[in-house]
Order: sequence, then C-alpha cells, then structure tokens
Amino acid sequence: MSDRSLRGMRLGSQSMETEAGVEPAPRQRVEYRTEDGERVFVTFAQEAEIPQTWTAKSGKEAYLVNGKGEQEKSNEKPARTHWDMLLERRSIEELEETLQKRIDYYRERHSL
Repeated sequence: MSDRSLRGMRLGSQSMETEAGVEPAPRQRVEYRTEDGERVFVTFAQEAEIPQTWTAKSGKEAYLVNGKGEQEKSNEKPARTHWDMLLERRSIEELEETLQKRIDYYRERHSL
C-alpha cells in the first residue's frame, strides 16, 4: 500500500502541501511616531510604497521617522476651529465683557 494513503484523512480541511522551500517576501520594518512621542512599528514588503503617515491604535496620526514625513508634514493650513475664527473677530477683552454681561443677565432672571 502507498505511504501517502488518503484513508482516514479529512479531505479539504488539511493541505497535503508542505512549506518546505517556500520563502516569504523580503520585508522591512518602518517606524512612525505621533506628536506626543508614541512609537508605532509597521512591517511592509520590501518593494511596497511607504506612506508618510499612519494611524496609531490610539487613533492619533503618526509620522514616518527617518523619512520625508517629519520634515514635510504639510504645507496646507491647519483646520480652523470655532475659537480661532472667534478670535479673528473679537479680542479677549471683548469676549470677557460679553461673558460678564450674559452672566449678569442670567443671574437677574434667576433671582426673580
């Protein structure tokens, strides 16, 4: 009888192929770092195009270390927040005065 008998073998659930002689593709380990210093390591194939940014598990954006990512983060303007736009129209003194007026108004209404 044959050495490789299929008797008692679960057909389809196990491969008869071996991994002998199979070599994985060459890889490279790339380091990214968030602005607060968190380090992220990602493994890519050697011929893969490496992105300049990567999202860390914490959800923060990490930039490529020893690459162009840190130097050339972005030439675009950062997104303006509501507070930034408010400060373009009003000074801190004006905002404090407006806040005090509103506080006085609500105190008057509440005391009635």
